[in-house]
Amino acid sequence: MIARTIHRARGLKRLVMWHGLSGALPIYLVPEYPKSGGTWFSQMLSDCLELPFPRNSTPAKIQPCILSGHHLYSPRFKNVTVVIRDGRDIMVSAYYYMLNKNEINKQFGVDHYRKHLVFDDYDDIRGNMPRFIEQLFDTHVKETFHFSWSQFIDDWLCHDVAVVKYEDLLTNAAQILVDTTHRLTGKELGIDRANEIVENYSFKKLSGRKQGQENKKSFVRKGIAGDWKNHFSVEACEAFNHYAGQQLISVGYEKDDSWVQRHAEELNNAAQVAG
Repeated sequence: MIARTIHRARGLKRLVMWHGLSGALPIYLVPEYPKSGGTWFSQMLSDCLELPFPRNSTPAKIQPCILSGHHLYSPRFKNVTVVIRDGRDIMVSAYYYMLNKNEINKQFGVDHYRKHLVFDDYDDIRGNMPRFIEQLFDTHVKETFHFSWSQFIDDWLCHDVAVVKYEDLLTNAAQILVDTTHRLTGKELGIDRANEIVENYSFKKLSGRKQGQENKKSFVRKGIAGDWKNHFSVEACEAFNHYAGQQLISVGYEKDDSWVQRHAEELNNAAQVAG
């Protein structure tokens, strides 16, 4: 009971900082849909701006800092950089995060999610993914303060906000940090310093593994883009396209919905080769 009260008090304090203080101190905001890379970007931005970055699990002092969180648009938010990621990759990352114990999601969290998503075999991600997608877009959003990836995309991208893609961070993080630092503060961050920061927060430094080398029980699981192709069945593609196909197009991840058929053909070809 005490722990829950403390947690709620911290949450209320963060809400005040997001909605009332971001333009005053300043506080730099990094909204994201869960598992989009917002924590990683915030860690790097923290070094660029030489400001603290209190993660959601730690208390935040009312002072200039970087705050990352899961929020829809508000006109009260100032100094905003939105981080987005391909929603299909988010589904895979979220599956491993929500349904398995890791550094961030403790056993009580796993028990909570597995209570609502009962599968015979939790390792069968391809078989379970269609229902998992349905859960996140339909049932999960009915809980207080929850929203879907498609709602997040629609809500933020209809406003004039700075957007950073996770996929671009994987290939061009240093220049993005230079540009973001200048936009937020007017200060020039040298590209050498930016490259040093990127290296300090590389997947290898954070996880101790090579990029793409997977640890299913780690918050920093794989660190790549396009992993959905390894886990989506045709049914999963159809489910995601139903709920968020238009948003994939609006943010430039696909030109149209032909990706569903292409993936079906790729799966069929792979099955023929394996057979």
